[in-house]
Amino acid sequence: MPSHRVLAVLLSLSLSGPVLAQALPKGIPTTPPRSWMGFANNPHHTGQSTSSQPLNQIHWSAPVDLQPQYSGTALLIHYGSPLATRRGTVVFPVKTGATGGFEVQGRKSSDGTLVWTTSTDYVWPPHNWGPSVGCTLTPSNQVAIPAAGGTILLRADADAAVASAPRHAFFGLASYLANQATYDANVVIETPITSDAQGNLYFGFLVQGPTPTGLASGIARIGAGGSGSWVSAATAAGDVTIQKPVYNCAPALSHDGSSLYVAVNDSAGFGFGYLLRLDAQTLALQSKIRLKDWASPANDAFLPDDGTASPTVGPDGDVYFGVLENPLFSNHVRGWMLHFDAGLTVSKTPGAFGWDNTASIVPRVAVPSYGGPSSYLLMTKYNHYAGTGGDGVNKIAVLDPNTAMVDPVTGANVMDEVLVIAGPTPDLSQIGSYPNAVREWCINTAAVDPLRRSALVNCEDGILYRWDFVTNTLSESVVLTAGLGEAYTPTMLAPDGTVFAINNATLFAVGR
Repeated sequence: MPSHRVLAVLLSLSLSGPVLAQALPKGIPTTPPRSWMGFANNPHHTGQSTSSQPLNQIHWSAPVDLQPQYSGTALLIHYGSPLATRRGTVVFPVKTGATGGFEVQGRKSSDGTLVWTTSTDYVWPPHNWGPSVGCTLTPSNQVAIPAAGGTILLRADADAAVASAPRHAFFGLASYLANQATYDANVVIETPITSDAQGNLYFGFLVQGPTPTGLASGIARIGAGGSGSWVSAATAAGDVTIQKPVYNCAPALSHDGSSLYVAVNDSAGFGFGYLLRLDAQTLALQSKIRLKDWASPANDAFLPDDGTASPTVGPDGDVYFGVLENPLFSNHVRGWMLHFDAGLTVSKTPGAFGWDNTASIVPRVAVPSYGGPSSYLLMTKYNHYAGTGGDGVNKIAVLDPNTAMVDPVTGANVMDEVLVIAGPTPDLSQIGSYPNAVREWCINTAAVDPLRRSALVNCEDGILYRWDFVTNTLSESVVLTAGLGEAYTPTMLAPDGTVFAINNATLFAVGR
């Protein structure tokens, strides 16, 4: 039988730190650890930090969902990424009710002491899997929190026990206050919020009915000075069939901050569409590319709202974005990690897995065995689901974005595998038909520690692992829960090296 995750996909389709005591290789960053600002850490979504503690024990834990809703033995909800400030406050959203209700907490990274709680009136958009509630930190240490009616709450200080949290509206606060019920009923944020280096905020929003300002679903910008602007998804794409940004697709920024990357689709659930490159100041279209199946380029790739794939911008400006293949099953429901140049004008060799996945950047010097031409590598999930054509040998991989191999499933050229490692725990639910099946890796973006030359990865066996790039082994682990089939979640590194992972509706702080 297919995994719980693939069954849910098919249903949707049918219905729609420490410093190491050793010499460091040249190229390993040695700058002091910084805050973990948002989804995949920074506005480029590289998933990197600078140090992590050994995985010796759980320091503390706290619920991220006070009323989790299970689907049999699965938990199909994407929890928002935890954040961390330089001064050691961990910030994360908490679901308080069965079908909604949210607050954001700030806790001490060292021991989990609750420092502050800010309630938000944010409501989910219509959904199948629970969408992520994606907060972000700004460079001035504010916390941007999704709120009702397409507004945000901007908490003044992420470390302070008491701080103001004024509301901002990209379409004008006066209009919101005069027509609050209308906006609350018809406008909702549906992607994580991204902050750039100046504190400008970006996010996608859904419009479900008329508003006094004539809003249509699209991409919003709130400037660091408080001014707002927006563009509809259809206008941005130059295509009247486009309806909205893809759920959970956190906007990404180029390294110079001039371009904003975001994906849009033409329908709810399973849509087709584009990756857009917009002017980060004006939201005007700079370039776009229709997202296609790599092995069947006449077919549009699926852009499912049940995923969390977000663009990653590499150090050279190349852009990576995960999609689902079309026709479904033609790549065993692995999708593709599509690969483009910065201008979205050249399609390059993709990775063989892209479904619900955001690539993390690995410096080449973090993988001593690598001798190829690339200045950096990609770390991705590499599951091969039982029951969809796969063998259930679910892996994670480090890939070379600039050299190719022949994919054994499709025969297409895909990124060359530099390192791969399978999950260590047999999947007893599949073992009769798939004797080598192992539990899935349940990350949508993995924290990479270049200093310790490793990645921190969460698994559906309930265990958090360190994947050592030097030895290609799972060199450390700590048991978080008894294991659960769940939607993919991120791992995160705090500046003090504490490792954070979400398993079974709980955030765990792990370290020495």
